Amino acid sequence: MEVSWPTLLESIANCQRCRLCDGRTHAVPGEGNPNAPLLLVGEGPGRDEDLLGRPFVGAAGQLLEKILSAIGRSREDTYIANVVKCRPPQNRAPEADEIAACLPYLRSQVALIRPQIIVLMGATALKAILGDTMRITRDRGQWIERKGVLIMPTFHPAALLRDESKKRPVWEDFKQIRDKLQELAP
Repeated sequence: MEVSWPTLLESIANCQRCRLCDGRTHAVPGEGNPNAPLLLVGEGPGRDEDLLGRPFVGAAGQLLEKILSAIGRSREDTYIANVVKCRPPQNRAPEADEIAACLPYLRSQVALIRPQIIVLMGATALKAILGDTMRITRDRGQWIERKGVLIMPTFHPAALLRDESKKRPVWEDFKQIRDKLQELAP
């Protein structure tokens, strides 16, 4: 049974499926165009995102906006979400049970959006969606098809802020994404 956007957003806002709800200011369901051909999936909200209830609003978000702009896209014509919807304490990586509790929300979002391309940003998103055998350094930049959707793993924007050598590979990945979106456009 497919859920509606209002029902899904209310469920996320009131979620108590795992311990992450205990420390949140706001759940961060995601935002953007609910009919976007492009869905970006990160790890989870950080401090700024928790305070504002919006994904990717800190330094990594500003970098992500620049990357999107460079391929002719914006936050408004993309949908941006995370694997977990509440901030893990001290911005630690979400644990397996927390990811498992949140994945049904992300699956519902994918079902509602019906994107042509999903970009998995970082190791947490990659492993949560495609499994523990995946490795971001090995598998980034390669198209993977699942259930008729093209998936592109790439580094998380926050990783680029820590390691500038990752900027070129991410730019190469997003050029592939831009070209594929143009190819798939009606």
